[in-house]
Amino acid sequence: MANDPIHQFVIYDIFTFGTIGGDGTEGSGIALSFTNSSLFMVLTTITICAYLILSTRGRGLVPNRWQLTSEMAYEFVANMVRSGAGSEGMKFFPFVFSLFTFIFIGNMFGMIPYFYTFTSQIIVTFALAMLVMTVVVAYGFIKNGPKFLKLFVPSGVPGYIIPIVTPIEVISFLSRPISLSVRLFGNMLAGHITLKVFTGFVVSLASLGAVGIAGAVLPLIMGVALTALEFMVSAVQAYVFAVLTSMYLNDAIHPSH
Repeated sequence: MANDPIHQFVIYDIFTFGTIGGDGTEGSGIALSFTNSSLFMVLTTITICAYLILSTRGRGLVPNRWQLTSEMAYEFVANMVRSGAGSEGMKFFPFVFSLFTFIFIGNMFGMIPYFYTFTSQIIVTFALAMLVMTVVVAYGFIKNGPKFLKLFVPSGVPGYIIPIVTPIEVISFLSRPISLSVRLFGNMLAGHITLKVFTGFVVSLASLGAVGIAGAVLPLIMGVALTALEFMVSAVQAYVFAVLTSMYLNDAIHPSH
């Protein structure tokens, strides 16, 4: 079980609040439980809030290193939002910043041994993607009304091609939450499995004595390299999710573009 690369993704209950629905028989109804995945989502949120509050409470004109990192994170996401959704998109800065930091810190927590990577669960990433698309659609109709549907009719397209282009645009739009969630989920899942496999080789070969230890050198080197790569992938996936969110919000703000 220790070397099972899938075991690290198992969700288990820490405690159960109760059951909703059902007919009273065992196993019926929906159990409301606080799981290991829930625990690390809560820890991620607490960590982000605590760091931002503690690092910015001084509000010095000359920032210390902690305040500087918070300001750098602010500027990084702000530039991302301006580039993807324009200056009008800055009204969504808190939303994009929260998504970016939540995914980034969650991914980094997942790199710590015995910590849980909740972004490796498709239900979590799909919920985040659906949250993004719900905001996009809701704001698009609130701001533009029926004109939001211009998103599915690109400007400059000849009329006789519109019956072909519009269904393609609709399918492309509906596939956004799928691609957004699968991209994050797939990268975190595959990366952690690969890392677990190579480090498992090290443990297995090292148990064979001197010859095994010599043979474990290559998997060990690969494990170190993959760890560095996985840190980079964890950061990049948070960035990609936030960038695509900004671009999708731009469609809600400027549907005719």
